[in-house]
Amino acid sequence: MIVKQQLYKQCLDFVENRLKTIQNGILEIQESLTSETKSSAGDKHETGRAMLQLEREKIGQQLAETQKLKEVLSKIDAAKVSESVLLGGVVYTTKSNYFIAISAGELQVEKDNFYAISVNTPIAQLLMGKKEGDSINFRGTNF
Repeated sequence: MIVKQQLYKQCLDFVENRLKTIQNGILEIQESLTSETKSSAGDKHETGRAMLQLEREKIGQQLAETQKLKEVLSKIDAAKVSESVLLGGVVYTTKSNYFIAISAGELQVEKDNFYAISVNTPIAQLLMGKKEGDSINFRGTNF
């Protein structure tokens, strides 16, 4: 149970760090837009503003995606134990260990490595609903 809580916290930290980076990017774009308005004129001014608007749209999409990740995490009960694999599940296999939550890459708890993966990934789709002792075949390999 403690493993699941640590994995959950690492995923939450991953999302929070991403949110901070995005918020800093938004502030930088706002500052650039403000200074662009004050100092430029003509076609160069319009091009600069258009580039900054594109950046703002891109960072807005990143913000929306990151907020969705946070929403997925909010649906996980880190204290819940389940007999079958579901969202928030910690899965040990003969090949790799997984935390079914969000795609946050490789995480480590004590000496064990885990892959934090989204329920939408192909491996998670195969694992969902499985119980201890069940096997799956992923890309020609049995787990």
